[in-house]
Amino acid sequence: MKISVVVPVHNETDNVELLIEEIHRALGDREAYEMIFVDDGSTDDTSVKLQRAMQQYPTLRVLTHQRSCGQSRAVHTGVSAARYPWIATLDGDGQNDPADIPSLVAAWHEQQDSQLWMLAGFRHQRNDTGWRKFSSKFANAVRQSILHDATPDTGCGLKLFLRDKFLALPYFDHIHRFLPALIRMAGGHVISVKVNHRPRNFGQSKYGTLDRALVGIVDLLGVVWLKKRHSLPVVSEVGRG
Repeated sequence: MKISVVVPVHNETDNVELLIEEIHRALGDREAYEMIFVDDGSTDDTSVKLQRAMQQYPTLRVLTHQRSCGQSRAVHTGVSAARYPWIATLDGDGQNDPADIPSLVAAWHEQQDSQLWMLAGFRHQRNDTGWRKFSSKFANAVRQSILHDATPDTGCGLKLFLRDKFLALPYFDHIHRFLPALIRMAGGHVISVKVNHRPRNFGQSKYGTLDRALVGIVDLLGVVWLKKRHSLPVVSEVGRG
């Protein structure tokens, strides 16, 4: 499996170098992989650190947004530029563990399912504040009750999916929170795999739980609308006889 690792970052100057090293350690022995860091309009030294790291890691590519466009757009930028058919995504804050990527790959091989288009990380032991844990659990419960996506943790940044299937989905801001439901809507299968979740050692979260909840309600209604408007035809070709 050839993998492009896409990491959106915004003002993560203290995290990017360590994360690059960890990705290299987890995937450096693979036949083909690349790291794509998308600097989403950082105003600190993130860009400087990334350019410096490019001298040491030939598999590292860096893309930049002149201004911050948000996490979903940064992921889309990275996936669009990727060279390989499989995409692994990680949050740029270091809380996702790159060592879990091989576990997702192994889980895909074990399934032997050609329709398995996405493997979603499941942070079964969260290293977050009590309020963040509660809000995430509540949001996941509401989303599952409405979308029936059978995914306990869509907010986990660690995912493995097919590039072409992702790019075929209708894009909107915050799409990354609804990927399992959209992949299922498109006819693919999705499974969840337990992964490690680490505390944030440097920097601060770039969004608040209230902001995310308010935007999430509108997005949830939009995804419901997409599901109702979507159809999957069964196509067969007629022979000439």
